[in-house]
Amino acid sequence: MSSFHLVTACVTIRFMVTEQQLQSMNETALRSLARQLMSTVGEQTQVIENTQQVLESKAKELAHKEALIAKLTFEMATLRRARYGRTAETLNREQRTLFDEAIDEDLAALEVQLDTAAAPTDPNAAKSNRQRRQPKRAQIPADLPRTDVLHEPENTVCQCGCQLKRVGEDVSEKLDYTPGIFTVERHVRGKWACACCETIIQAPVPAHVIDKGLPTTGLLSQVLVAKYADHLPLYRLEGIFGRSGVPIARSTMADWVGACGEQLRPLVERLREIVLTKEILHADETPVTTLKPGLKGTHRAYLWAYSPSKYDDLKAVIYDFAKGRSGQHASDFLGNWKGSLLVDDFSGYKALFRQGITELGCMAHARRKFFDLHQANQSEVAAQALVIIGRLYDIEREAGDMSPDDRWRIRQQKAKPIMASYKEWLILQRERASTGTAIAKALDYSLKRWAALERYLDDGRIPIDNNYLEDKIRPIAQGRKSWLFAGSLRAGDRAAAVMTLVQSAKLNGHDPHAYLKDILDRLPTHPNSRIDELLPHIWQPQVIESANTSAETDASERTAA
Repeated sequence: MSSFHLVTACVTIRFMVTEQQLQSMNETALRSLARQLMSTVGEQTQVIENTQQVLESKAKELAHKEALIAKLTFEMATLRRARYGRTAETLNREQRTLFDEAIDEDLAALEVQLDTAAAPTDPNAAKSNRQRRQPKRAQIPADLPRTDVLHEPENTVCQCGCQLKRVGEDVSEKLDYTPGIFTVERHVRGKWACACCETIIQAPVPAHVIDKGLPTTGLLSQVLVAKYADHLPLYRLEGIFGRSGVPIARSTMADWVGACGEQLRPLVERLREIVLTKEILHADETPVTTLKPGLKGTHRAYLWAYSPSKYDDLKAVIYDFAKGRSGQHASDFLGNWKGSLLVDDFSGYKALFRQGITELGCMAHARRKFFDLHQANQSEVAAQALVIIGRLYDIEREAGDMSPDDRWRIRQQKAKPIMASYKEWLILQRERASTGTAIAKALDYSLKRWAALERYLDDGRIPIDNNYLEDKIRPIAQGRKSWLFAGSLRAGDRAAAVMTLVQSAKLNGHDPHAYLKDILDRLPTHPNSRIDELLPHIWQPQVIESANTSAETDASERTAA
């Protein structure tokens, strides 16, 4: 086919121009028609290219989701084999119990992730999976006090103009908990019908962090606080609840913990982003014994902690669980952050300081070397060092409530001369000490890190030591006595997330139970663009209208309405 005939065919199809009309056009008309045709071809080409790009993007997204679903499914199968298919017992009864709790929590967390990944692709499949996994609902004791929570339509006038009449109600019960007291919330959803058009309306089911679950957010927050603030394993909590007359299986509570841990994770990620905007951070780490599902024995993992400066307005602590103590874990957490980091002499941080982060020394660690030496053999040199360091801490107590500028001035006036003479004293004592002795090692610790130790003098925002964060990591050490170990890496990561919110709430003067209860209430419907409102340092309790609840409501009066 010639070019003329091809153009003729295209023009005929696009502009409905006959071949005879085309042949009769003059040159100007042909040029105009050709320009229109080229413009149309260009537009169609662009549409095709855009469509191809969208299809390629969707294909990549689908491939990513399929890979994620396959990964989560494989991990769930591995956990189920560890939970139900074990052939040998390598743990004692109490260890086995803790291990099973962690596996149940991990499975629940994976199910939440799996539903989230599958829902946009196949909502019906995700819904059916969730229904299939729904455990049998426990019976709530009939003797518990009950509170009615009414859910009625905002408008009781039908679209046809008739007044709706209340013809019935649906009631669902949720188990609530306030510290020391079990109660039951009866959610009453009235049914309203129109006599003319036979329309029935009903208030929607309130959104909940665990859809169709037994617990209220009050009970969920109690389980989280008991496990991660009071360090009670779920099997002990099962016994406590049982003595209160409300037996709740530990496997059920493990499902709640796993699901809530996933729901709370965005808050922790956002808090981490805010902490990493600060120029001065504390960092520390503590070991946590951890099991790997399917493997015998335990290995040592670490819980890392980070917080803004003791003198910063932001009161928060971020816990990060890692399977080792390599400095790479700190590097991965901090990312591109550049600032001043207050740490001990752990070698894992050295790579960070070579990459541009400023090292801040901890005077408490330097003092501890002399304290241990004095406790061991009543060393006179150690005693003198303790006296000098004590004078530095006296100045810090004096400047504790001052502004950063005033704290800097008093340090320059009083602490800087002491530090200068202290360095000269350290050098003199080191020349007298024999290499390899305990006193030489204590002296070397301070002299080798002198530049980091004295940086606090030049900035009133920098604390003299890392004790502020060590106090925040101490609950972890206390909890180890109850935990024995973390049941899995996922369990450790979940514990770090929840403890981040619990400890940060405490730092801001909040009751952890009230805080978690409120944010779990809000999370299902809270817009992501306003997630900062739920962070511990910003959070304010929501005001609940008393008209929405009634301790005792007469059913006959509701029906008559």
